[in-house]
Amino acid sequence: MSNGTMNQLTPAPDAWNFAPDEALLGLSALSVRSVLGSIKAGMDPSDDRPVIPLGHGDPSAFPCFRTAPEAVEAVSAALHSGEHNSYPTGVGLEPARRSIARHLSLDLPYEPSPDDVAETARKLGIFVIADEVYAHLTFGKKRFVPMGVFGSVAPVLTLGSISKRWVVPGWRLGWIVTNDPNGVFRRTKLVESIKSYLDISCDPATFVQGAIPELLENTKQEFFDKTVDILRQTADICWEKLKGISGITCPSKPEGSMFVMVKLDLSCLQDIKDDMDFCCKLAKEESVVVLPGCAVGYKNWVRITFAIGPSSLEDGLARLKSFCSRHSETNK
Repeated sequence: MSNGTMNQLTPAPDAWNFAPDEALLGLSALSVRSVLGSIKAGMDPSDDRPVIPLGHGDPSAFPCFRTAPEAVEAVSAALHSGEHNSYPTGVGLEPARRSIARHLSLDLPYEPSPDDVAETARKLGIFVIADEVYAHLTFGKKRFVPMGVFGSVAPVLTLGSISKRWVVPGWRLGWIVTNDPNGVFRRTKLVESIKSYLDISCDPATFVQGAIPELLENTKQEFFDKTVDILRQTADICWEKLKGISGITCPSKPEGSMFVMVKLDLSCLQDIKDDMDFCCKLAKEESVVVLPGCAVGYKNWVRITFAIGPSSLEDGLARLKSFCSRHSETNK
């Protein structure tokens, strides 16, 4: 109020420009989340069939992939304790960090053998960044060996999280671990550089950090075995079903992780311009969502996840087969 009258709203100054940066928009448009959002936006709302999500990396919604009860109990206990409501340090709560280090050290007694990646890094004078979020989610003939065992050959930064192995991607907790017995990272101040960044980044929720010691120490091996067994089963289903679909080729049977990459043969598919067009039309016609390869650097490939319930996977692959058959050159 001014002089007994209501002021009119002051026009925003021309200098107030909150339009997003075009360069950043171009980068974010190719993120997995953004691409999947664009594909889902074009789906047919009149299709009453359930949507089959074969493009995501989040199996947590399916009952067969629910997280371990020990993980739920650990978070509940951390919340009820009232001890994890304060600000954490930038590098995380000390008990969680100690527990993660102890947990990861269980993988390190392996006797190192010559490794091409580590040897190449040593010769080039560089270090290795090992993304091991999918550590232990293997079901082929080759066992998982952590890159950290080669830390004496070349220094290793290992990235990990509870997202995949415990099937809780929404809990948003991961770690960066150094494997550097020769002290290269210490001499070059790399760890200090990472810490300075973490001081201004978002932290995982403190109660999730508080749950980490119990989560890591109490989760039974049976839970991990069950998860791997289901992934082995769904990988087999995916491999067998994909072999019978025209217009796509799966080069190799998956032996780990949650995804398989398949190559599109556009010469066999009518009215399909590229991988993005393929995925958009598949979503609109069949309510099946897969990820175009362009989102992960593979133009005219498609990424399919098999980390969903077996019956939903079979339904989704049957719809994929119908779509490819309908768009096949031989049916024209």
